[in-house]
Amino acid sequence: MSCILGKQHVCCTRIEHLTVKAGNETILNDLNLHLHCGELTAIIGRNGAGKTTFIKSLLDVIPHSGNIIFESDNPQLSKNSLSHFSKTLTMKKPRFGYVPQSLAVEAGNPVSVEDLVLSCISRKPVWFPHLKKDRAKVSDILNSTNAGNLINRRVCDLSGGELQRVMLSLAVNPLPDILLLDEPVSGVDRVGLRNFYEIVSDIRHNYDITILLISHDLDLVAKHADRVVFINNSKASVGTVAEIYSQKDFTEVFGKINF
Repeated sequence: MSCILGKQHVCCTRIEHLTVKAGNETILNDLNLHLHCGELTAIIGRNGAGKTTFIKSLLDVIPHSGNIIFESDNPQLSKNSLSHFSKTLTMKKPRFGYVPQSLAVEAGNPVSVEDLVLSCISRKPVWFPHLKKDRAKVSDILNSTNAGNLINRRVCDLSGGELQRVMLSLAVNPLPDILLLDEPVSGVDRVGLRNFYEIVSDIRHNYDITILLISHDLDLVAKHADRVVFINNSKASVGTVAEIYSQKDFTEVFGKINF
């Protein structure tokens, strides 16, 4: 796998007393947890439990109370730091990478993978001539997730797994502090799923970034997650797969899961 553009990052997130309300309804109540660097943390819970609300709070796009503290020991990442925490610096605005559940593409759309990536890295319209260095950068970005062979394919012709590799390449170039994976392999076949998570595993092992996975696939979570956040009845339980999957509240919601 090609080197991802950007330096290795160290980012950790402390969440203290996070509460989110919608009118008189409490969606999340007094959540306290750490999101660890270099780990894949899965966010699980039944539909409507507050998983998306949790992510929106992290992104600071909805009102919430409590503290969400991003930390880094890299001074370059902390130019806007507010204060010191031991040997770390608090970041105001970490860089997020995001892989959505799907990307709506019209059948027959002529946009190529190269066009898509160029539109994300260049201010020029895709139909303008681009410098050789820009096209070389497109190749580097796609190669970082083993998607270089897709460069001339039309986006509308890609399989679900191929499209997600392209989206992942954009999410990690430049390297983010926090990578958000929102049900990224929904509808992807077994081979595509395996390829996607092999790449995510490489990123996890080679770069100290926080990876958050929202998923309903509990077998997949058991296989790939270092830590699990189980949101239920506005509260959150945090622990390893073994710890969370053996909890009474978990088995009452999902039943017994073998892992």
